[in-house]
Amino acid sequence: MSKDTKIIHDPLHGSIRIDGIFLDILDRHEFQRMHSVKQLGLSYSVFPGANHTRLEHSLGVYHLAGKMAETIEMDDEDSQAVRAAAMLHDICHPPFSHTMEEIMEENTGLDHMDLAKRLIFGEIPTHLERDEDLFGGFEPISEILESDGISSEFVCDLISLPKSRSDNTDLLSFDGKQSFFTSKDYAHQIIHGPVDADQMDYLVRDAHYTGVAHGSIDLDRLMSQMRIFNSTLVLEKGGIAATEGLMVSRALMYSSVYYHKTVRIVEMMLTKAAEVSGQDMSHLYLMDDADLTNMLIGAGGKASEITRSVLRRRLYKKAFALYTADADEDVLYNLTKYSKYDDRKELEYEIADKAGVSYTDVVADIPSKSALLSSIKIGKTDVPILHDGKVRSITRFSPLAKALQSRSIFDWSVMISSPPEHTEAVEKAAKKVLGL
Repeated sequence: MSKDTKIIHDPLHGSIRIDGIFLDILDRHEFQRMHSVKQLGLSYSVFPGANHTRLEHSLGVYHLAGKMAETIEMDDEDSQAVRAAAMLHDICHPPFSHTMEEIMEENTGLDHMDLAKRLIFGEIPTHLERDEDLFGGFEPISEILESDGISSEFVCDLISLPKSRSDNTDLLSFDGKQSFFTSKDYAHQIIHGPVDADQMDYLVRDAHYTGVAHGSIDLDRLMSQMRIFNSTLVLEKGGIAATEGLMVSRALMYSSVYYHKTVRIVEMMLTKAAEVSGQDMSHLYLMDDADLTNMLIGAGGKASEITRSVLRRRLYKKAFALYTADADEDVLYNLTKYSKYDDRKELEYEIADKAGVSYTDVVADIPSKSALLSSIKIGKTDVPILHDGKVRSITRFSPLAKALQSRSIFDWSVMISSPPEHTEAVEKAAKKVLGL
């Protein structure tokens, strides 16, 4: 084996080969930070095994993206860019991953993908001020990529969501004609698509470490059925059963793990601690889990109390929840006025005031407006299937895929939580404020 190649042993994918320029990326401090960022945030409070990290997930995505590129016979230039994007796609996830993402966006005006582009080009700091003695003067990652003939702009474009759509639906017009993406749709779809390397890794990995039985996906079959048709990544009809397996896995993982009631409560608690800490949150993308918890505890006061409670699992309890099955369209529409970050905070203030408790004793969890009004298609059910020379949505072939279109991520439309001693007062106040 060449000295420019390393084999990393992964519990899911076996031997992952890291070579050439990707060894340089692996050793970068920006990438190594992810060793200390939990992939599932605070989910370990419910699923004790969920201590895996963004770094191992990123290596898994890199591995699967490389296999996908090989399967569809991408040229070397595009393949290298796709592998780089796969490796770097989560490089700016904040501490505890999605838990702190909303706080990060509120403080920077950017999501983790936008931040990743700026980080890669060195347009924003790449390390905390305390680490200037270790990493000051390092060239930006973009220069490493360009030195190997990999377009940094293309890599960053792949990391970002395709500009032609705001979600993961409606990928094709399904008439066999050219889609409305760029000429390299297939490259984007390896990173952001109905059957992409990112979700294939996180579904299997998260199921493995949480111990739930929903992550069984036939990755080999999926890979074998991938093709390029009119610059778009599609699957042959023979891959429908494996695709259905992936979609069912995703649906069940969202409801049983990602949006588990207790997981959501503990995540909202840490968010509350960050909000009331008075600390600068503009550099969350440079911090790891320990950095954040130490900062919040060091802030003292309620931020410290809530953070220490989270770490020792002294959790808030559900005071009130309106379950989706019990909410009519008028109620759901009324709830949308609280779905934005600032409006949700205002709701917490109103409930706390009416309940006669501190603002820090109320956390509200409300889905996005789009999720409330039209159930998010967590099945990403517009998987393009190639059959007899035509491309159609998998929903044309699979009643199961069609059924998943109406399956909501959330069991509830609003959930209000508080310390156990205040749940009764907060429940009454929440009903009054929400008009329920």
